[in-house]
Amino acid sequence: MASLKSLLGKQILFFDGGTGSVLQARGLKPGEFPEKWNVTRPEEIISLHYNYFSAGSNIVNTNTFGAFSTKFSDLTTYKKNFNGTQNVKNSAMRVISGENADFSLKNIIQCAIENANEARRRYISDCKARSVEPQPCFITFDIGPTGKLLKPMGDLDFEDAVSLFKQTFRYGFKGNIDAVLIETMSDSYETKAAVIAAKEVREETGRADLPIFVSNAYDATGHLLTGASPEAMTALLEGLGVDALGLNCSLGPEQMKETVRRLTAVSSTPVIVKPNAGLPHDENGSTVFDVKPHDFALSMQEIAKSGAVILGGCCGTTPEYIKSLTENLKNTKPAAVLPKERTVISSYTHTVQIGGENVPVLIGERINPTGKKKFKEALRNGDIPYIVHQGLEQEACGAHVLDVNVGLPEIDEKQMMVRVMTELQSVTNLPLQIDTSSPDVMEAALRRYNGKALVNSVNGKQEVMDAVFPLVKKYGGVVVALTLDENGIPETSTGRIEIIKKIYSNAERYGIQKKDIVIDALTMAVSSDINAALATLQTVRAVRDEFGGNTVLGVSNISFGLPDREFVTSSFFTLAMQNGLGAAIMNPLSMEMMKAWRCFCLLAGKDKDCLNYIDFAQKFDEKKEAEWKALLQNAGTLGENVKAGEQAEHKGRTAEIGETADKSTLQYAVIHGLKEDSAERTKKLLEASVEPVEIIDGHLIPGLDYVGKRFEQKTMYLPQLLMAADAAKSAFDVIKDYLEKSGKKGESKGTVIVATVHGDIHDIGKNIVKVLLENYDFTVIDLGKDVPPETIVECCVKNHIELVGLSALMTTTVPAMKETIIQLRKNAPWAKVCVGGAVMTQEYADSIGADFYGKDAMATVTFAQKTFGVK
Repeated sequence: MASLKSLLGKQILFFDGGTGSVLQARGLKPGEFPEKWNVTRPEEIISLHYNYFSAGSNIVNTNTFGAFSTKFSDLTTYKKNFNGTQNVKNSAMRVISGENADFSLKNIIQCAIENANEARRRYISDCKARSVEPQPCFITFDIGPTGKLLKPMGDLDFEDAVSLFKQTFRYGFKGNIDAVLIETMSDSYETKAAVIAAKEVREETGRADLPIFVSNAYDATGHLLTGASPEAMTALLEGLGVDALGLNCSLGPEQMKETVRRLTAVSSTPVIVKPNAGLPHDENGSTVFDVKPHDFALSMQEIAKSGAVILGGCCGTTPEYIKSLTENLKNTKPAAVLPKERTVISSYTHTVQIGGENVPVLIGERINPTGKKKFKEALRNGDIPYIVHQGLEQEACGAHVLDVNVGLPEIDEKQMMVRVMTELQSVTNLPLQIDTSSPDVMEAALRRYNGKALVNSVNGKQEVMDAVFPLVKKYGGVVVALTLDENGIPETSTGRIEIIKKIYSNAERYGIQKKDIVIDALTMAVSSDINAALATLQTVRAVRDEFGGNTVLGVSNISFGLPDREFVTSSFFTLAMQNGLGAAIMNPLSMEMMKAWRCFCLLAGKDKDCLNYIDFAQKFDEKKEAEWKALLQNAGTLGENVKAGEQAEHKGRTAEIGETADKSTLQYAVIHGLKEDSAERTKKLLEASVEPVEIIDGHLIPGLDYVGKRFEQKTMYLPQLLMAADAAKSAFDVIKDYLEKSGKKGESKGTVIVATVHGDIHDIGKNIVKVLLENYDFTVIDLGKDVPPETIVECCVKNHIELVGLSALMTTTVPAMKETIIQLRKNAPWAKVCVGGAVMTQEYADSIGADFYGKDAMATVTFAQKTFGVK
């Protein structure tokens, strides 16, 4: 039989459908973990897999979606009367009671893999008995999210997340599987942790060729919970080298079509699509979905035409759905999976494309100690707020990317790089350029960077290429390649071109494509070599015309040693852009540089209807050059995104900065998630005799409301929302301390219970709601996750709580939510119930008797304010 990897893109492949929703129909109880059935009811799981193979599935997923050591002990624990040496291949021997079962993580996984393999053996055997040729049949090891939000938004460290996935993969990859599927991921950072874990465990277990598939959960606007667009996820995942990528869950096939179109437009990798059977609702105590099998298959035909080549189902889909799908598409030829020659970097929200028909990319150069006394002092003193402000300032002035260089001999560069990078990604959604000559620092930063970074740099020295290229291959990135080697920097373009050929050749040997290399032709000072500019410009033009590649330059060095340097630098910048320059490392606060860039974009036909130039010119006043920076900060259109398809995302962020141009205010600090600034400015307001209530109502709440509204409008995303909440919390802590010392006490606006329902260990949504409620001055009783209905009711009755918030991620745990509501209605009829979670809809919330459906955290805050009569 051909391998799964060999069939990717050659034919349409079919996944299976839902697991938990099908097991519910077979008797899975509310709050019961589906993975336990691998041990206690293996025949049910084997039957499920068998039915999917019979329906035409090429690929079935092991029943291991939630198989983590946080849920099942990583130690093999046995009851006294359990024989731990029993043969896991004998499914009949594994039908044992839950009381006596081995629910260790290892056994859960081993049994799950064996169940899937047994189903495949039975199916192939039955086909042979009927003289029928079975379709290719494969098994993917399935894993979902941990249920935790990663730092800085949550409390799970990135490396701890990697370790969690590794624990699971170490057991899974030893079994008879054909691929791993990392699915239903709503956070780009956790997705990266899972992929890195899979890649590293592949190497550990000698399974380097095991395909890695990744499927994310997008909302109706085409974004992950934490803000990533389809384009950003494609850049990240292709950089990491996954074998297929796509989307599943949350939506039905019709609602997924636009996101699928966006994925297939940019992906050079086979695309997976696994929708739900429409939207869920409660019917006579059961969860049902609104799209029938035939309609599901018709929608999937259109999705296949748009370029998806791996199709299946998620929640609510059954073998009947998959049979209809495979029968309708069995003769459909797959759309060609074509390479997209795009040089793309990304942040956790959006991409920036270098080269092609895009405007030249502006890389802000100011986070760099070279020639900057004050910046050096900030590095030595660990003054992170100063460094972060350098980034925000450049973003406000139109930078598309921020260079990050923190190299000083007297500090720990690795520790500082990771710290600065993390802090910057907490307050800005611009992609970063990791700028270091140390491979150790580079690896530490690349590993933890949330997105696909620009990496500065590699060069033509063999030792450097051998150190840097493996890091780029493992973690992804676009690498800046300097045209120098063991013999130094050639004076002529011809010499630099020879180095470029060597770099491209070595990169190909490491599996790095030309599109992931940006050539730095190197800018030398004309004051010491009058032909320096010509050599550089000739090299830039040759990269574009002869190699079809892209270039970057640090332009300011051209004028070193000359008076009025900006005149020379900006003119050289214009010449470089005319010769094909794709990106420039420059100072976006420079008036002359921004003039040159804006005028070039206009004259090169990259400014439709001249609108950006006109807006720029209207805001520019030569008599007020000293106010240039402030003018730019108020210009919401100066930082438009490089790629038109994602322009709205980036412009929204820039406009937000413009609307709060006074950087000295507490409200500004809250909006931008500046925790230390928020605390310090609150202290100053209190020292100035501003009343705490005035600070809260006049500064903190307006700041939170500002971010909250833009979160709802999808112009700001969850990381910004949570960082703003953290900044507000810093201010609230100062106020609380002041009130305690002065003998006063702040008054709570009301008490709310929050809990993730029984059987569900995912508490991301609940924790987000908790943070925001507390910042709006509500008291929150957090009962945690996997909370039985009785516990919630007992707490509500004991404390006479007026509002209860319930969260559920999985379809299988919604019945537990309904049961909780039933018990609350009986024992605490005064309490209002708000529900939310990935599987929840307004109709579903209504059908289980909830008072309110919180589509996001801010909606829940608004309902709490209404419930408690807060104006």
